[in-house]
Amino acid sequence: MSQSKGGRGGAAAKGKKSGKTGGEEQREAALQALIADDFQTRFLPFSLDKPRCLLPLANTPLIEYTLEFLAMNDVKEVFIYCGAHSEQIENYIHNSRWLPIAQSGPFSVLEFIRVADARSRPRWSRIIGSDFLLVHGDLVSNLSLEGALAAHRARREANRDSCMTMVLREASEGEHHTKTRTKTPVFIVDPRKNRCLHYEETNPFQADHYVDLDPTVLEGAEAEARTDLIDAQIDICTPDVLALWSESFDYELPRANFLHGVLKDWELNGKLIHTEIVTEGYSARATNLQMYDAISHDVLRGWAYPFTPDCNLLNGQTYHLQRDNVYQEDDVFVGDYAEIIDAVLGRDTHVGSNSIIQNSIIGRNCKIGNNVRITNSIIWGGAEIGDDAVVEHAIIADMGYVGKGAAVREGSLVSRGVCIAENIDIAPTTVLSLLTHDRKSLDSEPGVVGAQGKGAIFQYPEEDEAGPEELARLENSLIFNLDRFDIDDSSVSSIGDDDFSDDESEAASATPSQPTARSRLSSFASDDSGAPNFSSFHADAVHGLLEVLRGSVGDFDSEKLEFTSLRLANNASDVAMRKAVATAFVRRAVELMNTESGGVDAVKAAKETLTSRAGASDFVADVGVGGDSVSDQLEFALAIQRACVSTTKTMEVGKAGNLLAAMLQQMYDLDILEEEGLVAWWEDARGKEGEVMPVVRAKCQPLIEWLENAEEESDEEEETDEDDD
Repeated sequence: MSQSKGGRGGAAAKGKKSGKTGGEEQREAALQALIADDFQTRFLPFSLDKPRCLLPLANTPLIEYTLEFLAMNDVKEVFIYCGAHSEQIENYIHNSRWLPIAQSGPFSVLEFIRVADARSRPRWSRIIGSDFLLVHGDLVSNLSLEGALAAHRARREANRDSCMTMVLREASEGEHHTKTRTKTPVFIVDPRKNRCLHYEETNPFQADHYVDLDPTVLEGAEAEARTDLIDAQIDICTPDVLALWSESFDYELPRANFLHGVLKDWELNGKLIHTEIVTEGYSARATNLQMYDAISHDVLRGWAYPFTPDCNLLNGQTYHLQRDNVYQEDDVFVGDYAEIIDAVLGRDTHVGSNSIIQNSIIGRNCKIGNNVRITNSIIWGGAEIGDDAVVEHAIIADMGYVGKGAAVREGSLVSRGVCIAENIDIAPTTVLSLLTHDRKSLDSEPGVVGAQGKGAIFQYPEEDEAGPEELARLENSLIFNLDRFDIDDSSVSSIGDDDFSDDESEAASATPSQPTARSRLSSFASDDSGAPNFSSFHADAVHGLLEVLRGSVGDFDSEKLEFTSLRLANNASDVAMRKAVATAFVRRAVELMNTESGGVDAVKAAKETLTSRAGASDFVADVGVGGDSVSDQLEFALAIQRACVSTTKTMEVGKAGNLLAAMLQQMYDLDILEEEGLVAWWEDARGKEGEVMPVVRAKCQPLIEWLENAEEESDEEEETDEDDD
């Protein structure tokens, strides 16, 4: 193994012995590369005092998922190679169930390889004398490698120059929440032989997005460009791989350097690398915060089964599944009228009254105050969130503190021990820490965290020539957003927008920002971030609903089945589902308002959209809203508002506001939305964000006032009736 900048960590594990022709024993070994400093800046400031493999993912250290994956695939001997924070990793393993001396331990050997030993090829050769499995300590996967191992052995027997097999997961060509967006891996493969011919990576900041191929690569081979693959870097290797690494001292990264270099010089080294592409199972690496966030929520939703919180990987965990997809440990207190949906709650956590926790993971010993709203966020153990605080799509590290009435906005990172004072509003994508990138203490900034707060803006280290500064900034962020970069949108295919037409979305997916690849669909394709982008689910779902609304095909009974199947096939979240339904119905209403014959007003357009097709209103209630809770109704009303706002690029803001008011009025009349849900939407701060949202929303004020007055009159009538009785 070569040594990367800043040092690497790793481990090795061997599989069970099996008989072999001639009486030889063949051993399958697994080399667990626990990268401690490689890509470490992508987890700053959280990784300043802890290795990434020990950071909690759904309240369980990342390394637990990786070791469990090895055990599931019958690995028997493990060798761990770690550089930075090696003492922490060793201490953790020595106090875990993974040691061979533990009665429940699945491994017969578990050893650590020091950096000095790793630099010595003879040392590695003595440990690993036959084929081995190479994975990383941030891997979450439930793949079975039985078929891949058998195919690798067969190729190895047929040709001794076959030195490595990469196990890849088929997804879709477009965006996918477990495909890293900062870089696009491009595999050129021969589909007949499953041989990898070329590998290259592209990123949004390149001047062009093309792959240059040596013509000799294509001689006698059928070439297929694949950008639809999820690469969690699960590699079945022969000892030749170690030799190739040691011969090229400048190799630093397994893919961009090693794989690219070996394939480029295949005529000189004579080595062949193959792929094993699987279509079932889950496989992803938490290589940066965006991937960490996506995998965390996949575990919460059960897509990485059996890796769900209630499988209780750690000794002492007591998670059990409750209603509304809530995984809760023992000794958790939830106050009156608190609403918790799609969440994980660790032991000894206290949730105050009237608080809302949605699509979030809360660690142990956390204190959540009254009237708190936490959405799409991850909060580690020992954190405290004060009364009336708001946390939106952020990460609060262990022992973090958010004061009463404070707000932590989307994409923000609050490191260990940071204290945010009362009524402080932390701007989106802010990174707060107590330490600098070289682990020196930071002076607190009262203008950022408040006079009583503790912490300061974290400054990332300057990047060297190894990568562009823009790419590093993007990889260090929690959310994928190119708006703040000076970049030509036309060169980036991953950019989409809600107000594209279906034809425009297809054209966008065909832009030259990624190398051309064969079109493929997969049950592993989705995007559940809720961000304004074009996933395959969104485009297909909106198109299908519009066809039914126009009367072109079918009815809503059959469409409900189609929509549900599409959602399951694309792993679409509740956010994506509401967004698709809201977008389709608003677009249909806009079509009716903009017909060549002059169209109709907003009230008639809304009424016809929701009532002209049998089953339309029931579909919106059952699928769009999806429940009777106030939270469900609030979220769908917000989705309708956003869909109306997206029309303001082609329609006057006033008309968009009229349409929003008419749609909500019709939904109230049809019992799709109730008074409590509409009032909750009106009071939700998200409906007032930006410049356009409040303007469109203002048209609904008469409706809300009417609802509130109607409630007062109803209360007065009830009191009068009681007096008469």
